[in-house]
Amino acid sequence: MIELVRHRGPDDAGTYVTEAVGGSGGAPGAALGSRRLAIIDRAGGHQPIANEDGSIWVVLNGEIYNYRELRHRLEGSGHTLRTSSDTETIVHLYEDEGIDFLRHLNGMFALAIWDERRRQLVLARDRLGKKPLVYSQQPGRLLFASELKSLLAVPGVSREINPQAVDLYLTYQYVPHPHSIFRSMAKLPPGHVGVFRDGTWTVTPYWRPDFQREEDRPWDECVARLRELLTSAVKLRLESEVPLGAFLSGGLDSSIIAGLMQRQSGNPINTFSIGFDVPEYDETDYAWAVARKLGSEHRQFRVAPKALDILPKLVWHFDEPFADSSAIPTYYVSQLCRQHVTVALTGDGGDELFAGYPRYRAVRLGEQFDRRPGWLRAMVGGPYWRWLPASARQKSVVRRFKKLAASLRDDPQRRYLEWISIFNFARRAELYTDDFVAQLPDADPFEFLHEAFARSAGRDYVTRASLTDLVTYLPCDLMTKVDIASMAHSVECRQPFLDYRVVEFAAALPIRYKLRLRAKRILREAFGDLLPRSVRRRGKMGFGVPLDHWFRGELADYVRQVLTDPQALGRNLFRAEAVERLLAEHASGRFDHSRRLWALLFLELWQRQWGADQR
Repeated sequence: MIELVRHRGPDDAGTYVTEAVGGSGGAPGAALGSRRLAIIDRAGGHQPIANEDGSIWVVLNGEIYNYRELRHRLEGSGHTLRTSSDTETIVHLYEDEGIDFLRHLNGMFALAIWDERRRQLVLARDRLGKKPLVYSQQPGRLLFASELKSLLAVPGVSREINPQAVDLYLTYQYVPHPHSIFRSMAKLPPGHVGVFRDGTWTVTPYWRPDFQREEDRPWDECVARLRELLTSAVKLRLESEVPLGAFLSGGLDSSIIAGLMQRQSGNPINTFSIGFDVPEYDETDYAWAVARKLGSEHRQFRVAPKALDILPKLVWHFDEPFADSSAIPTYYVSQLCRQHVTVALTGDGGDELFAGYPRYRAVRLGEQFDRRPGWLRAMVGGPYWRWLPASARQKSVVRRFKKLAASLRDDPQRRYLEWISIFNFARRAELYTDDFVAQLPDADPFEFLHEAFARSAGRDYVTRASLTDLVTYLPCDLMTKVDIASMAHSVECRQPFLDYRVVEFAAALPIRYKLRLRAKRILREAFGDLLPRSVRRRGKMGFGVPLDHWFRGELADYVRQVLTDPQALGRNLFRAEAVERLLAEHASGRFDHSRRLWALLFLELWQRQWGADQR
């Protein structure tokens, strides 16, 4: 199990095994295994790590950023710590606090604790889901790991596909927690802790901030507080015994993080970016402008259509279908980064916390539209706009307007699902075969989004959409992408925006502090001095991949070959005529189906690598 995730920790490996006592019905045993990427206490931080008497053992994937503060407190209360590792603080904190120890941790982590006295296993995942934790309940045992491939290594574990997960994947472009693509496996949700004791598995949340609370504090006070919190978050994440760098896209968020990092560094920091030959997807000029202002050692890599040569590697690393194509540049920038540093800071989380995505403007327009007279709503939300010609370009303004207008008749939450989904309900109905539909449970994929929206009831809809993204899209898509693509190259990524103190502060801000004439208003004010004028004033571009161009050009034949192959159509999931229609409409330029084709392509290649017929 641990050898399959050697890439997550190439520096060291360790196990702890305690046998069951008294056979079936007696006291259970446990086995912990770890692969270590050595960053803190490289010489002495071997895992698993135990407390003083060896009654509690822990394995950790991730970092505890406030470990020095915790260490001082634990030594003051009489504990003896044998290492300088952040991991060792966990076992002693658990001794003192029990399950409540989690509220004291500031970090990114998936961890497992074996409590010999209580004969219980504790699994926990960080608040924002930066590190993955998957598990499988088997007769008489619980299996757990960082990646699904480790669970598949256990004899007898089923590879039967979960049809509901396929439906969710084609809706969201990822399989949301707690589901996994396999029926026999699940994901521990972010901010949750699971306890396995006496054969019973219980999962409960330990962090659930009040998203309904809004604090209308003075603007200057909020700007100052944001500066303080984010500066502190960056400082905590500079703790390392190995070289650090930063991913620098040229956008606002990564530029701010790189700027704060450089401000606290005595030497030029290392920054890394990715570019494309298609101008509308390329941000490298902005990244170079930031690097020049900061004085960083900047390196970049350009991605061409042959980048899809790495697709089999992505399929192997991601373990389950994953349709965010920005995994490609993330994989490449991590590869470039690893040649120079082991730890990289990123700007992830800024869009969700400070209303940065362009779709939030669509949410605001929809909210304003809902207050208009019924006759106007009927006209704007009617079928007329479908006849308006639109460019085949993914980022066409007309294309975005048509998508918004077509969804205006829905309620705001359904409208948002329509806006973000790859295959909406109508398109999935056209795509699925009758046999596949018969396998689906009576469950609506919308429920995942609806439950998240309910957490911020009473707030404006832009805030509700952004906080919904924070607990759905961010952990299930962005954090999964960054974790898997970076750890494939043994690079640890750290996200200062996702320090829980920053998150709780930003979640309570009024929307006018985030989105007015421009998005991220308060970020631009608080950190404008770090940024070149061109970056400070620019809008959101997004970390996109020119699949629309590639799938009409160099890669058109490849996509058609895979999706119309008898092996793919023989799975009886999708109607052949529906797949042909997607290919033809995309090739003609009538529609941009690149995201849909990418989702189907990844799913098919995943089934060839990991499906039930591959053992």
